[in-house]
Amino acid sequence: MKVAIASDHGGINIREEIKQLMDELKIDYTDLGCECDTSVDYPDYAIPVAEKVVNGEVDRGILVCGTGIGMSIAANKVKGIRCALVHDVFSAKVTREHNDSNILAMGERVIGPGLAREIAKMWLTTEFEGGRHETRLGKITHYEKKHL
Repeated sequence: MKVAIASDHGGINIREEIKQLMDELKIDYTDLGCECDTSVDYPDYAIPVAEKVVNGEVDRGILVCGTGIGMSIAANKVKGIRCALVHDVFSAKVTREHNDSNILAMGERVIGPGLAREIAKMWLTTEFEGGRHETRLGKITHYEKKHL
C-alpha cells in the first residue's frame, strides 16, 4: 500500500505522528506538506492528495487540519473520492469496511496524537467488506458519472 499524507498548519503534529506510525507498519507514503506553522489554505494540500488517489498514484490518503472539516470538504470535491472525517476508532473501522473510504481526515484540535495513531492504524489495516456495500458505492459512482 502507498499513502499520500498532508496537513495544513493546524495538523502538522498529528501528521508527524501518523508518518511515524506508517514507518512502524512499513507502509510507503508520500508527504505533501505543509512545512510551516504559519497559516496556509487547506485546499492547497487536500486537493493534491485527492488527485493522487483518484489518479492511482497512491492507494489512499490521510489529511489533517485543525478540525478535519475543511480538508474533508475539499477532498470530497474531487470525483471518485470518499473522504471520511473520523475522530473515533469504531468509525475508522466501519468507514473502511462499509464505505471503502479512500481518504481519512482528522482534526488535530479535536483529538490527541495517541487517538490519532489508533484511528489511523485501524483505518490503514481494515479492508473493504464488499458485498451489499458494493451496490451502495455503485450508486454513488453512477451519480458522479451523471452529474459531475
